[in-house]
Amino acid sequence: MSDIQALERQILDAIASAADEAALEAVRVSVLGKKGSVSELLKSLGGMTPDERKSNGPLFNGLRDRATAAIAARKTALEEGALNARLTFERVDISLPVRPEPVGSVHPVSQVLDEVTAIFADLGFAVAEGPDVEFDDYNFTKLNIPPDHPARQMHDTFYVAKQADGSQHVLRTHTSPVQVRTMLQQKPPIRIISPGRTYRVDSDATHSPMFHQFEGLVIDEVTHLGHLKWTLEEFCKAFFEVDKVEMRARPSFFPFTEPSVEWDLRCDRSGGQIKFGQGNDWLELAGSGMVHPRVLELCGIDSKRYQGYAFGGGIDRLAMLKYGIPDIRSFFESDLRWLRHYGFAALDLPTLDGGLSR
Repeated sequence: MSDIQALERQILDAIASAADEAALEAVRVSVLGKKGSVSELLKSLGGMTPDERKSNGPLFNGLRDRATAAIAARKTALEEGALNARLTFERVDISLPVRPEPVGSVHPVSQVLDEVTAIFADLGFAVAEGPDVEFDDYNFTKLNIPPDHPARQMHDTFYVAKQADGSQHVLRTHTSPVQVRTMLQQKPPIRIISPGRTYRVDSDATHSPMFHQFEGLVIDEVTHLGHLKWTLEEFCKAFFEVDKVEMRARPSFFPFTEPSVEWDLRCDRSGGQIKFGQGNDWLELAGSGMVHPRVLELCGIDSKRYQGYAFGGGIDRLAMLKYGIPDIRSFFESDLRWLRHYGFAALDLPTLDGGLSR
C-alpha cells in the first residue's frame, strides 16, 4: 500500500511539474504507455492469486484513473496558459494609429456636392434623391423624350435586362427622373435640387461613363425666366466666390423644357487660370428652361395653373473649373497622391458664412 502511495505522489509531482505539453506527454507515456509504470502494475494482476487481484485491482485501477484525470487537468491548464501568452504577445492597441501618415481626405466631388447643396439650401431648395437604376418611363417618357430620340439608343444609354413583365430599366442618364418622382408624389409648390450619380456611354478627358450632376426644379403658379436667371446668378456668385457675374443666354432645345436656354458665364482665361466675373471670354455653364407643359401633365400637374423652370449642371465639371483639375478621369482612379493634393480635410465643411472652399 505504501509503495502505491509513493508511486502516486511521484506521478502527480511529475505531472504538476510538466512545463509544457511536450513534457506532459512524456510523463503520460512513462505512466500510462505500454511500458509505463501504471501499465506494468496492471499487467502484473494476471500473475496474482484471486485474493491478491481482489485487493490490488482496485488500487491499481484507481491509480490509473487518478493519473489520467491529473494529466487531463494539467493539459487543460497548459493550453489555457499558452493561449493567454499568445493573446498577450499578439495584442494590438487599437487606440493608437496603425499608420503614421495623415488620415484620409474628402474627395473633391464630395466637397463640391456639399458646396452646391449648401448654396441651394440657402436659396430655399430641398434635396431630393432617387435610385440609380431607373424606369425607362421615368428617365425618358415622362420627360417628353420620344421613342426615336438619340438619347434612348444603346450607344448613349446603359440598358438593364428586361423584367419579367417586359418593362425596361436603365442606368439613369440624368437626375431628372428624381424630378419626375417628386412631381408624382408632391403637390406644388415644389422647389428641389437633385444631385447624384448619372451614367452615359462616353469616356475621354472631359467625359466619364459615370459622373455626377445636380438638377434644380421649381414649380409654382408664377415663375418665369427672370427667376431662373437670378437663381443661377446667385448660385455662381456663391460657388465661385465672386461679387458679381455676367451671364448670357443662348436658345437651345431640350424635350422637357420650352423654351430651352443654355447659359454662358463671362470669364478671363489669361494667365493659365479661369477667373469669373471679368474678361472677354465665355464659358458654357448650364442647360435650363421652362418646364414643358406636357411634362407637367404626364406627372399629374395642371399645366394651366402651374408652370416652372428647371436647370442642371455637372458636379465633376464644376470641381474641375473651381479647383483646376485638368482630367475628369482622375476623379475615379483612387490615386492617393492625387487625393492628398486635391482632397479636403474632413472638418472642412462648406458653409456660406465660413466660406465654401479652403
